Amino acid sequence: MHIRTLTGGLTAALMVSLTLTGGQAVAAAPDAADAPLAARVLTYDAGGSAEFRSAVDRGAAIWNESVDAVELRPAAAGQRANIRVLADNGWPRAQTTTLGNGTVYIGRQAVQQGYDTIRISAHELGHILGLPDRKPGPCSSLMSGSTAGTACTNPYPNAAEKAEVEGNFGGLLADRTPATIPAMIVD
Repeated sequence: MHIRTLTGGLTAALMVSLTLTGGQAVAAAPDAADAPLAARVLTYDAGGSAEFRSAVDRGAAIWNESVDAVELRPAAAGQRANIRVLADNGWPRAQTTTLGNGTVYIGRQAVQQGYDTIRISAHELGHILGLPDRKPGPCSSLMSGSTAGTACTNPYPNAAEKAEVEGNFGGLLADRTPATIPAMIVD
Protein backbone atom coordinates (compact mmCIF):
# COMPACT_ATOMS: atom_id res chain seq x y z
CA MET A 1 0.00 0.00 0.00
CA HIS A 2 2.95 2.31 0.69
CA ILE A 3 4.08 2.29 -2.96
CA ARG A 4 0.52 2.85 -4.17
CA THR A 5 0.30 5.95 -1.96
CA LEU A 6 3.67 7.21 -3.16
CA THR A 7 2.80 6.57 -6.82
CA GLY A 8 -0.57 8.25 -6.41
CA GLY A 9 1.10 11.26 -4.79
CA LEU A 10 3.64 11.55 -7.59
CA THR A 11 0.91 11.28 -10.20
CA ALA A 12 -1.07 14.00 -8.46
CA ALA A 13 2.01 16.22 -8.32
CA LEU A 14 2.60 15.73 -12.04
CA MET A 15 -1.03 16.50 -12.82
CA VAL A 16 -0.85 19.85 -11.11
CA SER A 17 2.56 20.78 -12.46
CA LEU A 18 2.28 23.82 -14.65
CA THR A 19 4.09 24.92 -17.74
CA LEU A 20 4.22 28.49 -18.86
CA THR A 21 3.01 29.13 -22.40
CA GLY A 22 2.50 32.62 -23.61
CA GLY A 23 2.71 34.06 -20.10
CA GLN A 24 -0.23 31.89 -18.98
CA ALA A 25 -0.13 28.89 -16.68
CA VAL A 26 -1.57 25.74 -18.26
CA ALA A 27 -2.02 22.43 -16.41
CA ALA A 28 -0.19 19.50 -17.99
CA ALA A 29 -2.56 16.74 -19.16
CA PRO A 30 -1.98 13.41 -17.43
CA ASP A 31 -1.32 10.36 -19.58
CA ALA A 32 -4.00 7.78 -18.71
CA ALA A 33 -1.63 4.94 -19.61
CA ASP A 34 0.78 6.09 -16.89
CA ALA A 35 -1.88 6.37 -14.17
CA PRO A 36 -1.49 3.68 -11.50
CA LEU A 37 -4.19 1.05 -11.28
CA ALA A 38 -6.16 0.98 -8.07
CA ALA A 39 -5.67 -2.05 -5.89
CA ARG A 40 -8.17 -4.84 -6.37
CA VAL A 41 -10.21 -4.95 -3.18
CA LEU A 42 -11.08 -8.37 -1.78
CA THR A 43 -13.35 -8.65 1.22
CA TYR A 44 -13.15 -11.28 3.91
CA ASP A 45 -15.63 -12.50 6.48
CA ALA A 46 -13.90 -13.66 9.66
CA GLY A 47 -17.16 -14.02 11.59
CA GLY A 48 -16.66 -17.78 11.82
CA SER A 49 -13.00 -17.62 12.83
CA ALA A 50 -13.83 -17.72 16.58
CA GLU A 51 -10.75 -17.22 18.77
CA PHE A 52 -8.59 -16.56 15.69
CA ARG A 53 -10.34 -13.32 14.64
CA SER A 54 -7.48 -11.01 15.63
CA ALA A 55 -4.94 -13.33 13.94
CA VAL A 56 -6.99 -13.25 10.73
CA ASP A 57 -7.22 -9.44 10.81
CA ARG A 58 -3.46 -9.24 11.40
CA GLY A 59 -2.76 -11.69 8.56
CA ALA A 60 -4.84 -9.53 6.20
CA ALA A 61 -3.04 -6.39 7.42
CA ILE A 62 0.33 -8.03 6.71
CA TRP A 63 -0.70 -8.66 3.11
CA ASN A 64 -1.95 -5.06 2.83
CA GLU A 65 1.44 -3.81 4.09
CA SER A 66 3.32 -6.14 1.74
CA VAL A 67 1.65 -5.73 -1.67
CA ASP A 68 0.04 -2.96 -3.69
CA ALA A 69 -2.06 -4.74 -6.32
CA VAL A 70 -4.60 -6.21 -3.91
CA GLU A 71 -6.14 -5.04 -0.65
CA LEU A 72 -7.95 -7.22 1.88
CA ARG A 73 -10.78 -5.57 3.78
CA PRO A 74 -13.34 -6.91 6.25
CA ALA A 75 -16.73 -7.36 4.58
CA ALA A 76 -19.45 -4.94 5.63
CA ALA A 77 -22.50 -6.33 7.41
CA GLY A 78 -24.71 -8.08 4.86
CA GLN A 79 -22.02 -7.94 2.15
CA ARG A 80 -21.02 -11.15 0.43
CA ALA A 81 -17.31 -11.66 1.03
CA ASN A 82 -14.72 -12.96 -1.43
CA ILE A 83 -13.06 -14.92 1.36
CA ARG A 84 -14.74 -16.78 4.21
CA VAL A 85 -12.58 -17.63 7.23
CA LEU A 86 -13.67 -20.42 9.57
CA ALA A 87 -12.18 -22.09 12.64
CA ASP A 88 -12.35 -25.86 12.96
CA ASN A 89 -10.60 -28.70 14.74
CA GLY A 90 -8.69 -29.98 11.69
CA TRP A 91 -5.46 -28.92 10.05
CA PRO A 92 -5.28 -25.42 8.46
CA ARG A 93 -6.27 -25.35 4.79
CA ALA A 94 -7.63 -23.17 2.02
CA GLN A 95 -10.18 -24.02 -0.61
CA THR A 96 -9.96 -21.69 -3.59
CA THR A 97 -12.74 -21.24 -6.10
CA THR A 98 -11.17 -18.54 -8.27
CA LEU A 99 -8.19 -16.27 -7.77
CA GLY A 100 -9.04 -14.11 -4.75
CA ASN A 101 -12.06 -16.17 -3.73
CA GLY A 102 -12.51 -19.14 -1.44
CA THR A 103 -12.61 -20.41 2.13
CA VAL A 104 -9.82 -20.47 4.69
CA TYR A 105 -9.94 -22.88 7.63
CA ILE A 106 -7.82 -21.98 10.66
CA GLY A 107 -7.36 -25.47 12.07
CA ARG A 108 -6.94 -25.86 15.79
CA GLN A 109 -4.83 -29.00 15.30
CA ALA A 110 -1.83 -26.94 14.16
CA VAL A 111 -2.37 -24.37 16.90
CA GLN A 112 -2.44 -27.15 19.51
CA GLN A 113 0.87 -28.42 18.09
CA GLY A 114 2.41 -24.95 18.62
CA TYR A 115 2.17 -23.23 15.24
CA ASP A 116 1.71 -19.46 15.25
CA THR A 117 -1.85 -18.28 14.51
CA ILE A 118 -0.83 -15.12 12.63
CA ARG A 119 1.57 -17.07 10.41
CA ILE A 120 -1.18 -19.63 9.75
CA SER A 121 -3.63 -16.86 8.80
CA ALA A 122 -1.21 -15.04 6.50
CA HIS A 123 -0.16 -18.36 4.91
CA GLU A 124 -3.72 -19.49 4.21
CA LEU A 125 -4.66 -16.06 2.83
CA GLY A 126 -1.60 -16.44 0.57
CA HIS A 127 -3.26 -19.47 -1.00
CA ILE A 128 -6.37 -17.41 -1.78
CA LEU A 129 -4.05 -14.85 -3.38
CA GLY A 130 -2.76 -17.58 -5.69
CA LEU A 131 0.36 -18.86 -3.92
CA PRO A 132 1.15 -22.58 -3.66
CA ASP A 133 2.89 -24.32 -0.78
CA ARG A 134 6.68 -24.26 -1.03
CA LYS A 135 7.65 -27.31 1.00
CA PRO A 136 10.10 -27.95 2.40
CA GLY A 137 11.19 -24.42 2.99
CA PRO A 138 12.84 -22.03 5.40
CA CYS A 139 11.13 -19.78 7.93
CA SER A 140 11.82 -16.80 5.66
CA SER A 141 9.27 -18.25 3.20
CA LEU A 142 5.71 -17.73 4.41
CA MET A 143 4.49 -20.39 2.01
CA SER A 144 6.85 -23.00 3.49
CA GLY A 145 4.07 -23.45 6.02
CA SER A 146 4.54 -26.12 8.64
CA THR A 147 7.91 -27.32 7.26
CA ALA A 148 9.56 -24.29 8.89
CA GLY A 149 8.67 -25.77 12.29
CA THR A 150 6.79 -24.51 15.33
CA ALA A 151 9.61 -22.13 16.31
CA CYS A 152 8.97 -20.14 13.12
CA THR A 153 6.61 -17.22 13.74
CA ASN A 154 7.44 -15.18 10.61
CA PRO A 155 4.09 -14.07 9.13
CA TYR A 156 5.58 -11.99 6.28
CA PRO A 157 5.85 -13.03 2.64
CA ASN A 158 9.34 -12.89 1.16
CA ALA A 159 10.22 -10.83 -1.92
CA ALA A 160 9.40 -13.64 -4.37
CA GLU A 161 6.02 -14.30 -2.74
CA LYS A 162 5.18 -10.58 -2.82
CA ALA A 163 6.18 -10.37 -6.48
CA GLU A 164 4.02 -13.37 -7.37
CA VAL A 165 0.93 -11.84 -5.74
CA GLU A 166 1.67 -8.50 -7.46
CA GLY A 167 1.84 -10.41 -10.74
CA ASN A 168 -1.36 -12.31 -10.01
CA PHE A 169 -3.34 -9.13 -9.36
CA GLY A 170 -1.32 -6.33 -10.96
CA GLY A 171 -2.88 -6.71 -14.38
CA LEU A 172 -6.42 -7.53 -13.26
CA LEU A 173 -8.97 -4.81 -13.77
CA ALA A 174 -11.82 -4.45 -11.31
CA ASP A 175 -14.41 -5.62 -13.84
CA ARG A 176 -12.42 -8.57 -15.19
CA THR A 177 -13.33 -12.05 -14.00
CA PRO A 178 -10.26 -13.81 -12.56
CA ALA A 179 -9.15 -17.20 -13.77
CA THR A 180 -10.73 -20.24 -12.18
CA ILE A 181 -8.30 -22.12 -9.95
CA PRO A 182 -10.34 -24.56 -7.88
CA ALA A 183 -8.23 -26.36 -5.33
CA MET A 184 -8.14 -27.59 -1.77
CA ILE A 185 -4.76 -26.90 -0.23
CA VAL A 186 -4.12 -28.63 3.08
CA ASP A 187 -1.03 -27.43 4.86
